[in-house]
Amino acid sequence: MAVLDDVLHLGSTLERSYVATVRGRLKFRVGSIVYVAFSEDETVMGFAFPKEERDALVGSDARFHLPGESDLRFNWVHATLAELDPAEAREIVVDAWRMVVPQRLARAYDVAHPRGPG
Repeated sequence: MAVLDDVLHLGSTLERSYVATVRGRLKFRVGSIVYVAFSEDETVMGFAFPKEERDALVGSDARFHLPGESDLRFNWVHATLAELDPAEAREIVVDAWRMVVPQRLARAYDVAHPRGPG
């Protein structure tokens, strides 16, 4: 069962990433781009995810669901945090971060962390 503390350190340690609080919600950003956001009660984690793949993810795994209708235009999926294991939650955060940084940063991360996020 994952909790916010399992991924919080990634928000400030991934290259160019920082943690921000907006209207009571914790968000991970690169520049002005949000790539992970948590619900106010920290039970739901929204994250960047390719639009063309999200229906398959949501359809195949009940832990994931689509965002509200107004957010469907974005590359975004929600997950119930408690239904993820901590390693999986960290991997999701890193994958979302990869979507918003230059490929050279993502490749450098992979070289430095060959076993994935710790």
